[in-house]
Amino acid sequence: MPERGNRRERGGDEYAGGRSGGTMEATALTCQRQATARHVGRSGHAAECGHTPRGPADGRSAGVSADEERPAGAGAAEGKSSQPSGLMDLLAVAAVLVDAEGRIVLWSPQAADLYGYSAEEALGQYAAPLLIHQEHWDLVIEKFAEVMETGRSWGGTFPVRHKDGSSRLVELRNMRLLDDRGDFYALGLATDSPTLREVERDVALSTRLISQSPIGVAILDTELRYAAVNPALERMHGIPAKDHLGRHYREIMSAAKFEVPETAMRQVLETGVPMVDQATVVGRSPSDPDRQRAWSISLYRLEDPQGRVLGVADLVVDVTDRYQAAMEASEARRRLALIADGSARIGTTLEVEQTARELAEVAVPELADVVTVDVLDSILGAHRPARDEGPAVFRALAVKGAYPTEALQAADPPGQTTAYEADRLATQCVRTGRPILVSHADDDDLARIARNDHAATLLARAGVHSYLLAPLTARGQILGCLGLTRARNPLPFDEDDLALAVELASRAAVCIDNARWHQSVRNAAETLQRSLLPDHPPHLPGLQLASRYRPAQATYEIGGDWYDVLPLDGDKTALVVGDVMGSGIDAAATMGRLRTATSAFADLDLEPAQVLQHLDKITSGLEHYIATCVYAVCDPHRAECHIATAGHLPPVLVRSGKRPELLDLPTGTPLGVGGVPFETTTFRLEPGDQLVLYTDGLVETRHHPIDERLDTLLRLLDAPDRSLEETCDRLLRDLRRPDDPDDVALLIARTEPFRSDSGPVG
Repeated sequence: MPERGNRRERGGDEYAGGRSGGTMEATALTCQRQATARHVGRSGHAAECGHTPRGPADGRSAGVSADEERPAGAGAAEGKSSQPSGLMDLLAVAAVLVDAEGRIVLWSPQAADLYGYSAEEALGQYAAPLLIHQEHWDLVIEKFAEVMETGRSWGGTFPVRHKDGSSRLVELRNMRLLDDRGDFYALGLATDSPTLREVERDVALSTRLISQSPIGVAILDTELRYAAVNPALERMHGIPAKDHLGRHYREIMSAAKFEVPETAMRQVLETGVPMVDQATVVGRSPSDPDRQRAWSISLYRLEDPQGRVLGVADLVVDVTDRYQAAMEASEARRRLALIADGSARIGTTLEVEQTARELAEVAVPELADVVTVDVLDSILGAHRPARDEGPAVFRALAVKGAYPTEALQAADPPGQTTAYEADRLATQCVRTGRPILVSHADDDDLARIARNDHAATLLARAGVHSYLLAPLTARGQILGCLGLTRARNPLPFDEDDLALAVELASRAAVCIDNARWHQSVRNAAETLQRSLLPDHPPHLPGLQLASRYRPAQATYEIGGDWYDVLPLDGDKTALVVGDVMGSGIDAAATMGRLRTATSAFADLDLEPAQVLQHLDKITSGLEHYIATCVYAVCDPHRAECHIATAGHLPPVLVRSGKRPELLDLPTGTPLGVGGVPFETTTFRLEPGDQLVLYTDGLVETRHHPIDERLDTLLRLLDAPDRSLEETCDRLLRDLRRPDDPDDVALLIARTEPFRSDSGPVG
């Protein structure tokens, strides 16, 4: 092939007319940084190709590969890495340099990958025959001549020939280069066309996805200044994208509300660990300043291919509806938990005051800062029903505050009765039976809440801003009202709070009603029982007597415990202690029947066993009731005691000089069982001996074995010189507790020297 010159003065028609192999071989979309560094030069003269390949005239071979031409140490200077460094590496852009005659003088490693030829195989070869199918030679020669003559670059999609003979579609870019001697060269850049189309498609999709996404997207630099935002974030913030750029995160959104996500951003920048939907920001934005909104924040660190941190991507999703639904669900769970807590804690006793205190303790501080529980005074005593006009008289049962406040001083102290005028909210609540909600209380409202002007002033000074009243209604009767106050809690009461308060008040009202009815029945039973017991043991020959009766703790019903002292013929005395199993007014009435029957049978001068036998028959005729009883007859003339028991605890004999002992008696069966005979036991009574009769309430507890308690009883009785009154008090003090659930009847008899008309006996 004839040699053609490559000087500047040679015309473009020379290129067009005489070349069999052009340079329209491997070109691509963009120039790769690494390829440029390797193939663009050492002289730094040309802007696009700083390395000017020398021809044979300077003593070098025209065919030099990129690796052969790299200066010593170039790898270190370039930061050589096997990892892709960017889009260029992803596209694997191939670079081929061709001289004016169409011979390949530079060949990049990417060209070897794209065309299949090694540098040794390609360098010095004419590009066209090596890389172009013959049917495209004319077009290649034409375009090559145009580029070399005009200096205008050419690009497009073109089929090239691979070493294996197959055809590859590549994206080409051809451009003319000039070296420092005035020689022209053609640089061809190429990349695989399908790969390029895939990258272009991905970029287009990503760009379109971000720009049209309903998710707000922001790119922030390492100083948390906005570098880019998408339209969705513009709408969320209500701030144009251009007004974001360059501004700090805190300049766009409130620092107080967005302190948490800013901390999270710095953590992601530092650690590189993404945070996906782990932070929810609640606040207001300029786009919607009147509504509280919620955003879910996801954060990712942005890095370049070398791992250099560029900034952080902030993905923002408006989750206001989800947040509000979650808050509503949480509030519903809180209300249910409060109701469940109230069900467990309210009404643990049958005391009106304690039940009211339990209601107040449940509501503070979960529902209110200050809680009052007041009932109409008429429901707690034998008062006339409350009138439907004029003042309503309340009795305060409980007051509870979450913290010290003057609002507590404005409330009526427990136990105090106060008349509230007809215009007061409490009076209206109990008159109408409807709850009252004052979401935002002003001075006029406070005046209607308080009992007087001074109390209203205290409420105002305490900062009371919201108030709620719920009626205490049980079985169709209005008992009083539950008052709830908020001062330090900034949220006003709403309809949900009202519904919760009504539910708590309804549950508590039933418990209060049960407690007051229990108290009423208990009082009746106690009155009946005390009316049936002797006020003071009579003075009887040969005996000193002391007795006590203690009802069960107020929350329990009165039982059927009783004692009696019956004078008999012949200076004898019958001592009786019994216990009807059961409680309430029916048990007290049954006790009264048995006491009357015992007195009647005692007058017949029967043996103790016979008396119990008759009582057993009577008790058998009483439905659902049985009783225990001990019946003893003291005979001072004979210095004897005749005694029988019906399932009762054994009496204690206290004798001077000896330890107290439980009498070993036939136990017998309780009265009412029927069909079992009783036995009478006789023992001698010396002057000074004590006989102690008692019911099980004195010694039985849930916390100690009965044997242990009986031993304690014997130890306490080991003081025969103590007066009987002191002994009774000591036993009750040491053996009883205020909350014991059972009644106690206690009777102690001490024998003394007896003198009949004819002189001393025994």
